[in-house]
Amino acid sequence: MRTCIDRLISRAHVDSKSIRDEIDFVTGTLEQARVDGIISNDAFLDAGNIHGALTMIAEHIDLGIAQKEIHDMLQQQIYRAEKVEEKHPGLNRTIESRRE
Repeated sequence: MRTCIDRLISRAHVDSKSIRDEIDFVTGTLEQARVDGIISNDAFLDAGNIHGALTMIAEHIDLGIAQKEIHDMLQQQIYRAEKVEEKHPGLNRTIESRRE
């Protein structure tokens, strides 16, 4: 999850489409990894918290919130992503291994 957030933060301008594309990728990847038994249901659910936050950030963009605030919101998700990775080691690697 950390790499997903880093990818968004690295953009000078973050638009809601970019966030929603990342959400779609992560959602599909996590669902498939859970079905394949690569990650636990707990890991899937814990990652869902970040998924929800990203959805909220995309909605804020649609409402016209300033990019500075968007970047601040994304920065806050780094801590959450690190906590999820601590609890479920290898989750970030699992997600990124499926990126084309």
